[in-house]
Amino acid sequence: MIRQYELVEKVKSYDPDADEDLINRAYVFAMKAHGTQKRASGAPYFSHPVEVAYKLTQFKLDTASIATALLHDTVEDTDVTLDDIEASFGKEIRNLVDGVTKLSRLEGKTENMNQAENFRKLLIAMSEDLRVLLVKLADRMHNMETLKFIKNPEKRQRIARETVEIYAALAERIGMRNLKDDLQDLAFAELYPEARESIVKRLDFLRNAESAELNKTLEGIKQKLAAAGLPNAAVHGREKKPFSIWKKMENKNVEFEQLSDIIAFRIVVDDIAECYQALGVIHAEWHTIPGRFKDYISTPKSNGYQSLHTAVLGPGQQRVEIQIRTKEMEELSEYGLAAHWAYKQNDKAVRDGKQFRWIRELLDILDKSSNAEEFLENTKLEMYHDQVFCFSPKGDILAFPRGATPVDFAYAVHSGVGDTCVGAKINGRIVPLRTKLKNGDQIEIITSKTQTPSPSWERFVVTGKAKSEIRKYVRTQQRNEYINLGRAVLTKTFKQEGEELNEKMIEAHLPTFNKKNVEDLLAEVGEGLISRQHVAEVVIGARKPLEPVSNNSIISSLSKPFRKKKTSETNPMPIRGLMPNMAIHFAGCCHPLPGDRIVGIVTTGKGINIHTMDCETLENYSDSPERWIDVAWERDQTESQHVGRIRAHISHEPSALATVTNVIAKEMGNISNLKIVNRSIDFFEILIDIEVRDLPHLNNIIANLRSKEVVQSVERYQT
Repeated sequence: MIRQYELVEKVKSYDPDADEDLINRAYVFAMKAHGTQKRASGAPYFSHPVEVAYKLTQFKLDTASIATALLHDTVEDTDVTLDDIEASFGKEIRNLVDGVTKLSRLEGKTENMNQAENFRKLLIAMSEDLRVLLVKLADRMHNMETLKFIKNPEKRQRIARETVEIYAALAERIGMRNLKDDLQDLAFAELYPEARESIVKRLDFLRNAESAELNKTLEGIKQKLAAAGLPNAAVHGREKKPFSIWKKMENKNVEFEQLSDIIAFRIVVDDIAECYQALGVIHAEWHTIPGRFKDYISTPKSNGYQSLHTAVLGPGQQRVEIQIRTKEMEELSEYGLAAHWAYKQNDKAVRDGKQFRWIRELLDILDKSSNAEEFLENTKLEMYHDQVFCFSPKGDILAFPRGATPVDFAYAVHSGVGDTCVGAKINGRIVPLRTKLKNGDQIEIITSKTQTPSPSWERFVVTGKAKSEIRKYVRTQQRNEYINLGRAVLTKTFKQEGEELNEKMIEAHLPTFNKKNVEDLLAEVGEGLISRQHVAEVVIGARKPLEPVSNNSIISSLSKPFRKKKTSETNPMPIRGLMPNMAIHFAGCCHPLPGDRIVGIVTTGKGINIHTMDCETLENYSDSPERWIDVAWERDQTESQHVGRIRAHISHEPSALATVTNVIAKEMGNISNLKIVNRSIDFFEILIDIEVRDLPHLNNIIANLRSKEVVQSVERYQT
């Protein structure tokens, strides 16, 4: 455990004016507060806040941040209150501790809701002061380093998933790539230990087999740069982390041997002019690989990352990825936002999270989302993406997730622009709204005052902000329909009892229904959550049983159609956009899974066949647009099982098939059919039908299979 004087000396080594007394008082205060508490590892609990504080010294954070790290668990795990913190250390540290402190478990709510509420609080706190996020990331890093001591495997898995989905993504958004890589790798070891071990073994083999060639390439780059007048350029290799390799194998649908950037070379020079000079040297010496050059210096990423990326056919005709940057860019790429603290510790602009566009957008999503779980879903969409950079007509640069559309662009400009969007021009040409944006596109949005958001937009937009705005509009429209229906139902019911509906009569009875206003009551009557009989009995006081009212007669009297909400007694349809009890079949040619974009095809005598949007069979129906139905998966498919088909080439050797089936079983997939379709002396080609929850579930299985040496290739299969 780090001793008190060691921590103080570390802080003073980069900040000679640090408040030594504050650190000493916080150290002693926290040590006394935690007393004899123990961690799951058996170590004194106080060792945890000390380790968190020490991690922050690596980022050269200010004294208040170090004190916050020491105190961050006192309010949650001891008898200390926030008032005690403020009395001893002031309001600034009280606010920081309050921001970092985790919420206690919320009774009666799901685990996912608890996670969502925690993240909602973290976002609000870090929007006021980003030091909250830096302390929280260091806290999560130490918790992940000691995760193995938690005995409950389900809890370990939950913490690891949360780390990947939220905290590693946040670390990336503020440019702390090293911390992001470390968090992901620690989570990877818990979530998929066998896949990670397999990739590590392959990396060890590659490192040993190609070390001489790598050194030769490195020396060759140094010599070419020196000859061109850049003798001080530093060149070194950097190896991808196992998690990054695994995700790339999954996302790009490639095998380990097909990856060209497992080891990248980094050139660090003195200034920007030398960056482009070095790039010229590399491109003049070796053939470039088309489509692999990216200039993040003239167009930085949203987290401030700057660098030149290129790929060439280097010595021995090997594909080589090269990154070129200045020393300052190198420091920012390693430490991100934290790198500012060494120079601007007292600059409020550095601390204030609202200056960052992505935080402002997340706060906007928070305001538009109907509940914490929806907010968490939209936030993950906003944080987790590869980016494309597009230009407004005025030349402003906006960054978007890959796969973004003009509708995403419109909502990024302003919610009002998104709501009234009717068309778009990309590089001067009118395009459909579902067109995917590409790097360098210039976007012009066409609007109309009479336009309103279409619910179908939600199926192709990818940004959290666009989804939250569209959902908000749809909820408002649905509520209005429910209010109209509720008013019609009660009007007819009251008329049968010889009364006229008078909303003032209803207002007097709102406390009985626990409603704030009449519209809330009408909406729930229209939705079927409160019965018309109950309202009539309370308001009118009718003693005789009310005669049943035909739903058809009520609905036909309304100007807008209404689809009754499914009750818990009915079997929910897995597909949205279809009439209840409609016969549906999942196409055997493409095996659609939740997560796929899908379309329905009307088949005479058989109902609706569900296909994936990229299914080749759909070409047979291109001349029959009237048979196409716009459908989508229901959100909650967690309890359903669907069949996905994969094709794998495996080595013809003992235990190869057992390895494949064990991986599928460990990932909770169930093999429903297996067929060997081709065989040779060395390899078998097999088709496997697997029962899975959804597309990510199948992709996880495929990624884990790719990590096995006996598996030469594996991919999702469609006939």
